[in-house]
Amino acid sequence: MEEMSKKRLRRERARLKELRRMGVIQRPAETGQEAKAQAQKPHEHPAHKRKRAGFAGFLDKAKKIFEEDYKKLLIFTVLLFVLAIGQIAYQVATTGDFINRGVSLKGGITVTIPDVNYDALNLESYLQKELNEGDISVRKLTSASRQAGLVVDAGITDKGGIDKLLELVRNELKITKDDYSVEMIGSSLGASFFKETFIAIIIAFLFMGVVVWLFFRVPAPTFYVVLCAACDIIETVAVVNLIGMKISTAGIAAYLMLVGYSVDTDMLLTARVLRRKEGTVMDGVYSAMKTGMMMSLTTIAAVCVGLFFAESSVLKEIMTILLIGLALDNLNTWIQNTGLLRLYLERNPERSKIKEG
Repeated sequence: MEEMSKKRLRRERARLKELRRMGVIQRPAETGQEAKAQAQKPHEHPAHKRKRAGFAGFLDKAKKIFEEDYKKLLIFTVLLFVLAIGQIAYQVATTGDFINRGVSLKGGITVTIPDVNYDALNLESYLQKELNEGDISVRKLTSASRQAGLVVDAGITDKGGIDKLLELVRNELKITKDDYSVEMIGSSLGASFFKETFIAIIIAFLFMGVVVWLFFRVPAPTFYVVLCAACDIIETVAVVNLIGMKISTAGIAAYLMLVGYSVDTDMLLTARVLRRKEGTVMDGVYSAMKTGMMMSLTTIAAVCVGLFFAESSVLKEIMTILLIGLALDNLNTWIQNTGLLRLYLERNPERSKIKEG
C-alpha cells in the first residue's frame, strides 16, 4: 500500500507540473516572507527587464513550436534527407562516384615540396591548364602559421603523365629532383582501400543496430536510432560534396567517429523517454536534451579549436567532417528522432514506461 501511495504521489506531482507548464493552473501565491524577499531584491533596469522578457518570449515561442508543431518539423528533416539523396545521386551521375575521392582512395601521385614559398592556387591553375587535367589540387604546408612548403595531389597513374607533371613542377618552382619527394598509389590499391573502408562502415552500422536492439528490445525505437545515424552520415556526405572537399582515408575515419557521436545522443534520448519512472514524455525529452546538448556543444567547441588552429591538412579534414556531422546530428536527434518517438508513443502508450518487477 505504501509503495502504491508513493507511485500515486509521483503521478500527481507530474500531472501538476504539466498543468502549470501549460498554464492551466498557476503556482500558489507567494507567502509574506517570499514577497518580502522579492521586494528586497535590487531594482532591475527597465531596459534589462525588457531584454530579458523579449528573450523569454522567444524561448516560449520556440518551445511551443517544438512541442506542438513537431510533425511539421519532422517534415523538414525528411525534406533535408531527400535533398541529400538528390545531391548524392547527382554526384554519381556527373562523376561516377558518390564522394570526391582523394589520391589515397582512388590512386594517383602526391608530390611534397618542402621549404618553398609559392602561391598554391597559381600553381594549381598552371598545372591544370598545362596538363588539361582537372583532378589536380595543391595545398600549403604550414608551420608556426607560415608557409613551409607545398603538396601537389594528382589523380594521374600513367608514367607519361607523372613524368610530365614532375617536369612542370620543377620548371615552375625552379627546383631539382632532390628538392621534393614523391608518393604513388596505384588505382587498384586506392580502390581496395575505398572498398574496405566502405565495408567497415556497413559493418559498424550492423553491429550498432544489434547493440541498440539488445538494449531496448523494441524494434521501432531501435530503427529510429539507426535511421538517425544513417541520416547524419548521408547528409554529411552531401554537404561535403557541395563544398568540394576531397576525402582521404582520414575522412573515412571521421565518418566512423560520427557514427559513434550520433548514437550517443540518440541512445540517451530513447532511454530517457522510454525508461522514465515519472513525468511526461516531454519531461524525458528535455532531460535528455539538457545532457545531450551539453555533450554536443563541448565536442563542437573542441572541434572548432582543432579546425582553426591545426596546421595538418589531415586534421582539418577530420574536424570539418565532424563539425558538419555534429550540426546535422542535433537536427536529426532533437527534431527527427524526438518526433518519431512521440508518434510511436502516441500509438503505443503502454511502451512509454518499462514495467517494474
